[in-house]
Amino acid sequence: MEDFVGQVHLVGPSAPLWQALKEKHLFSFVLWGPPGVGKTTLARIYAESLDAKFFELSAVSAGKADVKQIVETGTAQPKILFLDEIHRFNKAQQDYLLPYVERGELTLIGATTENPSFEVIAPLLSRLKVFVLNLLSDEELETIIDRAIRVVDQQAETSMPREAKDWLIRYADGDARRALTVLETAQRLYRKISIESLQKTAQSKGLRYDKTGEEHYNLISAFIKSMRASQPDAALYYLARMIEAGEDPKFIARRMVIFASEDIGMAQPTALVVANEVFRAVETIGLPEAGLNLAHGAIYLASASKTKAVCYALGAAMEDVRKFGALPPPLSILNAPTKLMKDLGYAAGYEKYTKEDLLPEKLKGRKYYEPKDRQGPE
Repeated sequence: MEDFVGQVHLVGPSAPLWQALKEKHLFSFVLWGPPGVGKTTLARIYAESLDAKFFELSAVSAGKADVKQIVETGTAQPKILFLDEIHRFNKAQQDYLLPYVERGELTLIGATTENPSFEVIAPLLSRLKVFVLNLLSDEELETIIDRAIRVVDQQAETSMPREAKDWLIRYADGDARRALTVLETAQRLYRKISIESLQKTAQSKGLRYDKTGEEHYNLISAFIKSMRASQPDAALYYLARMIEAGEDPKFIARRMVIFASEDIGMAQPTALVVANEVFRAVETIGLPEAGLNLAHGAIYLASASKTKAVCYALGAAMEDVRKFGALPPPLSILNAPTKLMKDLGYAAGYEKYTKEDLLPEKLKGRKYYEPKDRQGPE
């Protein structure tokens, strides 16, 4: 642990994980933080330091059978299951883990880039300590890069100018894996490390899909705009790109639920029902099968009639709320649970199906919802 770089709040003297190793304390926890900050490394150090049998699975490809096989593996050592991208396990798969964690048959270490509050079921999360990891500082990245250079030097004549190191630190943006991937590839391809060789490597096709970076936002934008333009083929292509790159399917499904009200709305109200069912399917089934549910929803939403009337209506109402503040509603539509309130005119003249304008006095006659001409295929 003393060789681990970064996350001093977890591994420094008297910090939680350092104390756990000192006391030989075995417990389940989740490591939550951005990519490339040491989640997997910490889990391995923890397991080795406690002389535990370490099993490593990725929730992207693993399932119940893999967990069962680990549980049934005979060993006198305590078993630690490191589940990378635990947020990719659906609810049923997480439910399956729960009894093994409760009974102590498995010590679970989950790793995730997503908020565990939303991605891990409550019964399982209540049995896990959550540790938050931070992006690495420039100084910590420099330490890691210097160590890597010493390894590279054993393989080839390699030097790294100061300006190249500074560029790599900026490019990595707190992600050690990103820095090491570019550094290793540049050395292999160009032998000499320079700003030019690093930049050429960083631009190589398929080097990385950063779920919090530019490509993440570019593809979801292209996907949404393709559905907005009523082009299911383009929407399917960008959907396939995201699935293939390992994007969280629930992120895609959430955007589809928003799209159903924002861009389709009252032109085809069943779109929200379909989008919600797609989200539910993704949540309970998971990839790869849920890819069909996402495709089904994308085709439906892209093919639907469209109007932004709901979006415009809410926006106009919100603008008046911000402009005029808390205007009082008409007394006729307020409850009158006490005699005093009745005497003051609360609920007076209330009619269930009244045609009276029920907006506050200052906003009488305002029209927020204006049905627009439907757009897209009928």
